[in-house]
Amino acid sequence: MDNIILYSIIFISGLIAGVINTLAGGGSLLTLPILIFSGLPPNIANGTNRVALLIQSIFGTAGYHSKGISSYPFSIYLGLSSLGGALIGAQIAIEINPYLFNKILSIVMLIMVLTMLKTKMPSENSLPERTSGKYLIFSLLAFFFIGIYGGFINAGIGLVIMFFLNQVNRLNLVKTNATKVLLVLIYSSGALILFAFNNAVNWELGSILALGSSIGAWWASRWSVERGEGIIKLILVIAIIMIAAKLWVFRI
Repeated sequence: MDNIILYSIIFISGLIAGVINTLAGGGSLLTLPILIFSGLPPNIANGTNRVALLIQSIFGTAGYHSKGISSYPFSIYLGLSSLGGALIGAQIAIEINPYLFNKILSIVMLIMVLTMLKTKMPSENSLPERTSGKYLIFSLLAFFFIGIYGGFINAGIGLVIMFFLNQVNRLNLVKTNATKVLLVLIYSSGALILFAFNNAVNWELGSILALGSSIGAWWASRWSVERGEGIIKLILVIAIIMIAAKLWVFRI
């Protein structure tokens, strides 16, 4: 494939994924297959995708912070818990057989789409937030295991995080998204370091992907605060439809 065409496809996929990941989740279900189709081995595609996840999370977090949206220190506690899990998951991803990883990724994509289609969408909450006491302890445990999955594949994890924060911790959708991008920022930094240490990152393609995703994330984070929860719900539905349609067209 011509380099200009390849770089353009990766940049555009990063741009779209940055918007999807910031407003909903599932962007890696788009970028991972594209990186694999570009010729990268699955484990290197997985590591390369973390460059974009980290950079877009930085821009997304900055965008929400500029609008005064934060769940600090709750988000930091969950981020550190998920970081511990992500290091375990990333190590598994590095050591796993590439053929087996492809099969697992295919199955994960299918399960995530079916789960998203059957799961009730997060709704607006006017109830008090549950971010302390037993709910904090339960959340720390849950996000350790969420972090393992995030470190391993990460595909579709944003929707899982959103559902948990909205339904269990009762954060509204805007604050849920702000918390989500900070969590991804924290655990992705650890996962990326581990992938990089094992030479499982293509920095050239990762940088192009990151450029597109950072633009999408910055725009989406500020835009979602201005538009409110209604637009996030709409993007959630669109993301699910796109992921489901992709699975019907592509096979890994």
